[in-house]
Amino acid sequence: MEQNLKLVDLVIELTDARTVPSGRNPDIDKMAAGKSRILLMTKSDLADDAVTARWVEYYRGQGIFTAAVNARNGAGLKAVKDLIEQASAEKQARDRARGILNRPVRAMIAGIPNVGKSTLINSLAGKASAKTGNKPGVTRGEQWIRGGKNLELLDTPGILWPKFEDRKVGIDLSLTGTIRDELLDETELAVFLGRCLKDHYPGTLHERYGIDEAAEDERICADIAAARSLLAQGSAPDEKRAAKALIDDFRSGKLGKISLEFPDVTD
Repeated sequence: MEQNLKLVDLVIELTDARTVPSGRNPDIDKMAAGKSRILLMTKSDLADDAVTARWVEYYRGQGIFTAAVNARNGAGLKAVKDLIEQASAEKQARDRARGILNRPVRAMIAGIPNVGKSTLINSLAGKASAKTGNKPGVTRGEQWIRGGKNLELLDTPGILWPKFEDRKVGIDLSLTGTIRDELLDETELAVFLGRCLKDHYPGTLHERYGIDEAAEDERICADIAAARSLLAQGSAPDEKRAAKALIDDFRSGKLGKISLEFPDVTD
């Protein structure tokens, strides 16, 4: 990635709108220092619109070109093209001053796994040029793709940093499918998600599963299992299946538009 940065004019970083700061790889900030930058919050159709708007305002206040997008249905793509023009304006002015006309802007698409890089590229290019999938690690190598007459896009594999300093970062990334499910305990993840829903989206668990939200957090999986008749051997509540059901419902948007991180409590 460091070698390829020498070839590009612009770095477009993607992060999941549900976990904006947790989804930003700090190594990208270091490697891309001095390059024009755009921050895109993907999968905005799954995140709380009001929270996403506050994140956009927060990063724009830091002088970062920022937008929320849903590449699957095209929402926000016009804003992305406008941001690319704004972010590359100085580069194009320098080219004109040197007599270089119509040279395409070269942009690197960067971010963590499963954040929608290839989907965004295909949307900008208007065709299925990059492999896509709802799991980490679909893109294995770099590839150049033309995103129109004046834009060339470099798709890169998703990269995580070696160690999470904050355990919550790992939990957030697991819940959004960035980290493989088998690496963390799903029941623990479900309890964390349930606690977040109680704190920020009260009524969601009761509406979806009919459970008592006043019960202890540790009972969330058992209560969902009982409500959905998910039984293990011996007729005991199958907490693992309940945990998976809750996490799957969150990822698919069946719980509604949910964000896990909020600008007023995260810097």
